[in-house]
Amino acid sequence: MPVVKDVLLQLLFSLMPFVAYNIYYGKLTTNYSRSFIMVICSLCLLLSMTFASSVESGLIFDVRYVIIFFGMLFGGVETGAILLVEFLIYRLYIGGSGMVDAIMILVFTFPLSVLLSLMYQRSKHKVWIVFIAGISFSFIPLIIIYLTKPDYIMEYFLFNILAIPVTNSLGIWLLVTLFNKSVSDKELYLRYTQNEKAEAVNHVAASLAHEVRNPLTTVLGFLQLIKSGTFSQEKTERFLDISMDEIRRTEQILSEYLAISKPHLPFQQRIELTTETKSVVELMTSYANMSNVTLSADYPESPVYISGSPAELKQLLVNFIKNAIEACKDVDNGMVNITVHEETDQVTVEIKDNGVGMTPEQLSRLGSIYYSTKMNGTGLGLTFSYQAIQAMNGSVSVRSSPRSGTVFLITLPHADQHL
Repeated sequence: MPVVKDVLLQLLFSLMPFVAYNIYYGKLTTNYSRSFIMVICSLCLLLSMTFASSVESGLIFDVRYVIIFFGMLFGGVETGAILLVEFLIYRLYIGGSGMVDAIMILVFTFPLSVLLSLMYQRSKHKVWIVFIAGISFSFIPLIIIYLTKPDYIMEYFLFNILAIPVTNSLGIWLLVTLFNKSVSDKELYLRYTQNEKAEAVNHVAASLAHEVRNPLTTVLGFLQLIKSGTFSQEKTERFLDISMDEIRRTEQILSEYLAISKPHLPFQQRIELTTETKSVVELMTSYANMSNVTLSADYPESPVYISGSPAELKQLLVNFIKNAIEACKDVDNGMVNITVHEETDQVTVEIKDNGVGMTPEQLSRLGSIYYSTKMNGTGLGLTFSYQAIQAMNGSVSVRSSPRSGTVFLITLPHADQHL
């Protein structure tokens, strides 16, 4: 029973690099370094020699060969040399009748470790290299000790033919196999993280382009109208004012993306919905005209108040109306109508078009991130809009069928009069 305990204890020491790696590098975004291998192997070697197995005073057995070979595999020959020096110093300090035998064994095992570690790095059959190392480090010590102390081998025959080979063979196989598996998993995770970061950058770029395109399209439409020279000075100035507002909105969008990593509290204030909707309809009219689509709107006579961010409200209305206009581009007599309804405790904005419509499958995925019904769309516009409506404690419902148009119904609660 003491032999089994000694073997299990030495196996535990041999697995310490694997355990320490998973604890230390588990949540880091880097893989192991040579300095880590050197430090952890030095500690394991020290512990295994301090609590070594022994059945006769002066003769100790531990996992020194396992640790030195492992240090060479993953830390290089320099790490192996440092571990060799550490072993020699500590073994001389421990002393005993087995000190000379230990140094003789290392004369054979250390060069073999260097050779096998170099072969391991170049070979495709790494399992066989580990197997050869385990067998060699098990039987070289037994052969040398038998040549110098045959009576000791025969007296403790069971310990020598079971404990030492099991400790070295099983220890090196478990340590190298498990550590390799952890390192491979970590590399896969790091590659996945890098790919995810690159994909996130692409998505942010696509989102930014989508959000900026809306106001730029509006500005382009008004500039074309101004260039035609068919409008009065008053109308032209109005077009210029709207264009400048859209440029300012573009600047605000860019500022929000630059500050995207900084946490911020949502800005909420009391908004007059009819005024904001009229403003959006007016600026989207030029885009509708360019697309040969008729844009109309109906509003209640009295003011309608909601709470939220004016910029986000304007952006989400632009997104919905722009999508509705684009859905009508390829139909005859394309029409988009916006209607604001006021009810007892809520307000609804209905955006109705007679465009191409959507299938049930498209409807089920609508609003999901990066899903779009358009060939070159990102889906980010509606994703943002759904999130903005949810932030205002509102909801969105949609009715649609192919070639029968689409109706979006945005429901928002009335603003608190004391907001």
